[in-house]
Amino acid sequence: MRTTIWKIVLTTFIAISIFASCKNNKLEEHVVLIETDMGNIKIKLYDETPEHSDNFIKLAKNKHYDDVVFHRVIDKFMIQGGDVTTSPNFDSTKFDPNYTIEAEFSQKFIHKKGAIAAARMGDDINPEKKSSGTQFYMVQGKKFTEKELKTLVNKKNRMLKTSVINRMVMEKGDEQLAKGVEPDYTEIYRAMKDTIDLVISRTPKYGYTEEQIQTYITTGGTPHLDGDYTVFGEVIEGFDVIDKIAAVKTNQSDKPLKDVRMKIKVLK
Repeated sequence: MRTTIWKIVLTTFIAISIFASCKNNKLEEHVVLIETDMGNIKIKLYDETPEHSDNFIKLAKNKHYDDVVFHRVIDKFMIQGGDVTTSPNFDSTKFDPNYTIEAEFSQKFIHKKGAIAAARMGDDINPEKKSSGTQFYMVQGKKFTEKELKTLVNKKNRMLKTSVINRMVMEKGDEQLAKGVEPDYTEIYRAMKDTIDLVISRTPKYGYTEEQIQTYITTGGTPHLDGDYTVFGEVIEGFDVIDKIAAVKTNQSDKPLKDVRMKIKVLK
């Protein structure tokens, strides 16, 4: 009887310890401070995007972001920085910034105002949507109506369907070319239509939760970027600083006429 009681006590203790550990781990978010010429911005990084978050922290700790400028600023859209070559201290013999990171997309994380996401090269040369190793942007955006969001979602899903069709038909066409056969892409599509329709039906569609819809309506953002760029954190303090930087005068290349520089510190 005594042995049984001790087993119950021990099991309960272990369960409480595990719960407490999980709770504490959840609270241990990575928090980073971006100091700029126009004020400070505090952000938290997502655990669910470890490759991007860990990379960002490593760059900050190694001071690669010190004195880097916001080189692309578009009002009502976003502010972009992280090009380490814009720092007067950049040394190409010690650091190559031209690496990429595999995309870490999640429908949980949207381009709401204050979202921090990785910049990248365009789809034409980067179909896998890999992220730049160093460059990032913070969303300012604008507010949307529910009707506008519905139209955007429908457009994205049409583009997704077209992308699946093109990819499957082109792959089959490439196989025929490799065999010395000139492909008839219309005929390929007709022959593969049932398979293509099955793949499309199993492909996750774009869409928003009611909470996300309300966020875009009340807070704003840039929803057209969702699913195309990896969001790996969000601003928790300093939204007004984003607005200040977004409002600076820029040239025809969207570069601020007066440099706005940053330094990034890891708080925890």
